[in-house]
Amino acid sequence: MKTAERLHRIKPSPSTAAAQRVRELKSQGLTILDLTVGEPDFDTPDHVKAAAIRAIEAGETKYTPVNGTSTLRAAIAGKLRERHGLEFTDGRITVGGGAKQVIFLALMATLDEGDEVIVPAPYWVSYPDMVRANDGTPVIVDCPESDGFKLTPERLAAAVTERTRWIVLNTPGNPTGSAYTAGELRALARVLLAHPHVGVLTDEIYDEIWYGDQDAPSLAAVEPRLADRVFLTNGVSKTYAMTGWRIGYGVGPADLVTAINTLQSQTSSCPSSVSQAAAAAALTGPQDFVQDTVRVYRARRDETVKLVNDVPQLSCTIPDGGFYLLVNCRAAIGQFTPAGTRIENDEDFALHLLDSQQVAVIHGTAYGAPGYFRISFATSTDVLTEACERIATACAALTDAPSV
Repeated sequence: MKTAERLHRIKPSPSTAAAQRVRELKSQGLTILDLTVGEPDFDTPDHVKAAAIRAIEAGETKYTPVNGTSTLRAAIAGKLRERHGLEFTDGRITVGGGAKQVIFLALMATLDEGDEVIVPAPYWVSYPDMVRANDGTPVIVDCPESDGFKLTPERLAAAVTERTRWIVLNTPGNPTGSAYTAGELRALARVLLAHPHVGVLTDEIYDEIWYGDQDAPSLAAVEPRLADRVFLTNGVSKTYAMTGWRIGYGVGPADLVTAINTLQSQTSSCPSSVSQAAAAAALTGPQDFVQDTVRVYRARRDETVKLVNDVPQLSCTIPDGGFYLLVNCRAAIGQFTPAGTRIENDEDFALHLLDSQQVAVIHGTAYGAPGYFRISFATSTDVLTEACERIATACAALTDAPSV
């Protein structure tokens, strides 16, 4: 059957493809050290699972309102009030099947053909394709490592045109773990205040996997004058190890939220009722799980950064949040494997790690970061240590000229 033209603009998610490749290799009996996984390796907290069970036993298994249950919307409002001092009325909150769905529907609700969306690179792999799928044009703005992988006011100002509809800010970011300070957000806000036609889509899904002394700042709180132009998205997937429960949310202008709800009413109807009960329990219940897992992530981060930086061809900065490292492998590009194959780019390097040492990573070009690769440290310290040892072995085997 003939497929729609819009489908030809996009490609499958590279992270999903990498995970599938790992599954295939494991099914062949190979032992793969998988550093591609973009989800916590912890189980969902017991009190959250118990809330889901109670919901099932109470018969809360029917359709809910399109924009989520009143209980969950109240929990989201309370979370944002407590964390950022933000006040959102009920009509400015929507709930979807994961933050990804909420972002997609926001773009669907607002983009017409030719509209532009500024996407700082490195970026989460799905942003450009979600823009293309909804008739928009992603405007990729390179944010080099020398700038902390973050958008500067100068680069933002240069990228804005009369067709700019959105800028996407993912902080802390995937794949870099970089996060904007309150001062950096204010500097970006000054540019945005001069362009009232530009909205800001903030993806804050990693905001509580955070290694700073104070909470990660949010643009909506830092610059209240942008309140009617910011659409803040988040969810329970990363913070509470609930990726499979598929609950995300968005808060922002009431007219945009209404449009998203209209689209959801014609697509999935509503998020899972049982998952919503679990998400409400996660947001309002004990937060010890978050604190405990962040301590574990921090220890893994520090050890993995040290091991990576001990490899001569590799380097990485220390992420502010999330559970990823974006590793610079440019020194290895142009070298040769023991088989005489030249490493032409970061994808070749990732394949070299997989083929020679059975370590799976995701090449940086997938994130708009050629010359890098992404490591997830959402796995055990033992796996991370062995994987880094194997990566060091793979790098040591590279030479400046092919063996004769």
